[in-house]
Amino acid sequence: MRYVVGCTEDERGREAIALARALARAPGAELDLVHVLPGPGGQLRLAQEREYQQYLAGQADAWLDKALALVPPDVTARKHIRTADSFAEGLIEAAEEFGARLIVVGAASKGLFKRFTVGSVANALLHASHVPVALAPSGYRPPRDITRLTCALGTRPGAETLLDVAVEAAAMRHVPLRVISLVTLDAGHGRSAAEVESWAKSHAEITLAKAVEGVAKRTLVTAAVASGDSIEDAIERLDWDESEVVVIGSSRLAARSRIFLGTTANKMLRALPVPMVVVPRDHVRLDEDPGLPADSD
Repeated sequence: MRYVVGCTEDERGREAIALARALARAPGAELDLVHVLPGPGGQLRLAQEREYQQYLAGQADAWLDKALALVPPDVTARKHIRTADSFAEGLIEAAEEFGARLIVVGAASKGLFKRFTVGSVANALLHASHVPVALAPSGYRPPRDITRLTCALGTRPGAETLLDVAVEAAAMRHVPLRVISLVTLDAGHGRSAAEVESWAKSHAEITLAKAVEGVAKRTLVTAAVASGDSIEDAIERLDWDESEVVVIGSSRLAARSRIFLGTTANKMLRALPVPMVVVPRDHVRLDEDPGLPADSD
């Protein structure tokens, strides 16, 4: 069970390693620390190009040695240098080569109040990756352990499969699962506040029952309703544990086996104060082979 970690010599890279360290507490997890050099992957024709590429590779190798030192000794980790047209492309190619189950990156180098401001690498991954992508918010520091998984669910196609993904991930890590109903955000216009509240309560109860059944007493499951005047307001009203991780599905508009963020997920991403894992449409488990559609937006 290998995780590819996007490593750069800045805060974003350190935040990615911090999140990878926390996620690697799962049984059998191994980390592949990857730095991607710009430029074509083929032969460089000019001597100056080769020399400059060798210089960049030397710098990257030194940084990766420092990155390896940040990984606990009880976690298996390796360093890799790749060359690609873009950092995101290099990470995706590395994930394919290693059979990785997750790509971990820092969401952005800057952001207020530990909130996400999505950078170019994260944005590219969130529109192209065929494996789940884990995003560390700015300023993220690794907790001793991940204490809770939160799964954000709407009523659109694929939500049930995403719930299965979250149930298995929480049970495997032996952490509580919190299911958040996004019904009030999906409700749209033309419904009274009482109708929306009743619908949301019913959805939360049904979802909780399904999660409890899926967990089969392997861990604790709770449910909550995200409600507010906006997605950002709804996220703000919920309580968040600094050592938890949120799991959300990609848009129904995503191509098969790919991630594409819809409007709801994108707004959630920018409002969340904790890490988020975005799951592609066709995925059964975070740490195993893809299969069925998973979608929350």
